[in-house]
Amino acid sequence: MKILIKNGRVIDPASGRDETTDLAIASGRIVSIGAAGDFAAERVIDATGLVVAPGLVDLAARLREPGQEHEGMLESELAAAAAGGVTSLVCPPDTDPVLDEPGLVEMLKFRARKLSRCRLFPLGALTRELKGHTLTEMAELTEAGCVGFSQADVALADSLVLMRALQYAATYGYTVWLRPQDATLGKGVAASGAVATRLGLSGVPVIAETIALHTILELVRATKARVHLCRLSSAAGVALVRAAKAEGLPVSADVSINSLHLTDIDIGFFNPDMRLVPPLRQGADREALRQGLADGTIDALVSDHNPVAEDAKNLPFGEAEPGATGLELLLSLALRWGRDHGLPLHTALARVTCDPVRVLGDAVGSLASSAGRLVEGGVADLCLFDPADEWAVTPGVLASQGQHTPFAFAHTGMALPGRVRLTLVAGTPAFERAAAA
Repeated sequence: MKILIKNGRVIDPASGRDETTDLAIASGRIVSIGAAGDFAAERVIDATGLVVAPGLVDLAARLREPGQEHEGMLESELAAAAAGGVTSLVCPPDTDPVLDEPGLVEMLKFRARKLSRCRLFPLGALTRELKGHTLTEMAELTEAGCVGFSQADVALADSLVLMRALQYAATYGYTVWLRPQDATLGKGVAASGAVATRLGLSGVPVIAETIALHTILELVRATKARVHLCRLSSAAGVALVRAAKAEGLPVSADVSINSLHLTDIDIGFFNPDMRLVPPLRQGADREALRQGLADGTIDALVSDHNPVAEDAKNLPFGEAEPGATGLELLLSLALRWGRDHGLPLHTALARVTCDPVRVLGDAVGSLASSAGRLVEGGVADLCLFDPADEWAVTPGVLASQGQHTPFAFAHTGMALPGRVRLTLVAGTPAFERAAAA
């Protein structure tokens, strides 16, 4: 379909473009940015007052298939992605069964392609069944479509196994995605501190993150492997990553929307929606994470989408399943962070568009040159949103099968800026919301 988007504020964070102009799409690609001339459009979209941005790229979203369909279906969660303006996402390998066989990866990618809502980039398991003993066949998993290898939230206790994994990954240019957590120190349910002590909750100290980070960074120095550090949660962790980057180590990092905006105080009176991994830490940690994202120490903001069923979440805090819905909140919470920090709109958008693509690198294949960007000749993955439209997360408003989020309006009183009006994947509408009357 030939689509002409007129009078939108076209923002491409990768190039710095920010202008009110037209954008023409044909055969799934951007034909022109600017005056379209005699372009014969089959559909004309008036984007007056709207931002026309690259589709969002989310580096951490669990879709719950296969194995946990009672908490989320591929169809519902990819619909949630489209509703949030997300056109590409990375899913971790901790499904059931684990993504440690090429056939499972191929099946998942095939099903996602058939739904045509969002591009799916799976991570393969680093070790068989994520048990931390035997390495997977990384070459075969890469051929099946994996963009990297991960232990998800399962800490790898054996440093020898991790070293061998990094040596192998370095040899073939693969990226290993690791969430820094010590296998024994990270077993609590809340961040260590005054709040956890007052509530009588088992704590996770900051050193659970920093000890793991020291180990990972020493192994990166030894092996030269490329490592992406997932969901930093502490000021000390940010400082270590900043020093590692200054040293020239091949590392990147992300932070979740939860850690960027909330602290352990938000747990309140044992609110199970605040039961998250990593746990919410203190205000000083949150401010360090915000500053690290602003100065580029942290490369990307992620939704950490992890839908949880009603019966698994509505339990006492320590027994509730950790996780929250986030795909539909990623854009709004990126905009809120940018507004709070006084950053230009293109900087906030960069952390959820072109910067995550740089983390992925060539693993995204033919999309590498245009994903997360608006470029003539590039794939037309776009998000149109109204930056002035504020909305509240209330029951039933989310497309995700999981309705639990720490940003629910009743809990935070927080109105979120920016509402997606239209999401295009390869020039085809994946989501469309009617304008408010």
